[in-house]
Amino acid sequence: MESVLPDAIRNVVVAGGPPSTRVQREMEAHAEETGFPVVGPEVGGFLRLLTATVGASRVFEFGSGFGYSASWFARALPDDGQVVLTEVDAEELEMARGFLAEMGLADLAAFEHGDAFETLECYDGPFDVVLVDCEKHRYPDAIEPVRETLAPGGLVIADNVLAAGYAPEDVAAGFEGAPAGEYADSVAGIVEYLERMRDDPAFETSVVPLGEGIAVSYRRQGSH
Repeated sequence: MESVLPDAIRNVVVAGGPPSTRVQREMEAHAEETGFPVVGPEVGGFLRLLTATVGASRVFEFGSGFGYSASWFARALPDDGQVVLTEVDAEELEMARGFLAEMGLADLAAFEHGDAFETLECYDGPFDVVLVDCEKHRYPDAIEPVRETLAPGGLVIADNVLAAGYAPEDVAAGFEGAPAGEYADSVAGIVEYLERMRDDPAFETSVVPLGEGIAVSYRRQGSH
């Protein structure tokens, strides 16, 4: 993961936030060695803070990899809480199971192999927090399913809204017209997602420049 923050600022953010556990440091090392994209400790700590702030007990992830973001969510959940991991790669999902078990958090997790959209249909809401971290061109497709299952006062958090191969300049250009280049479909998905969430009266949204950029959307109380 390449943070959009300068190294010096990122280091301060990481140092000032909650420390990674030993297992999470192992996960970070694995991500670095393999080039696997994870949110990183600065976003992970912020996810933990957001989860605790809204008093979340149920979290759903659109895309979980080997469980890094889920490990941060789980650290903020109550003893009867649940984070639902979804992953199309069975090997990655088994790694997630192992890592969370090593952290003593596996009992808080449901490990679902398959497409996140299909998995969500099998769960009854509400969820208090939803992480959207699937294929970027599918981000807009997540809006309505999330609306049906997110509790009022809950949060939708979308990752990679500033970078993921593409750069913040590409996303900015996408707001001005049709994006071009290798990542055009991904950028178009991000831009459409941000525009729709920005204009949706049910949500209040802000883009936070941590990691590769996250969009945090609060579902207003009483919204439909």
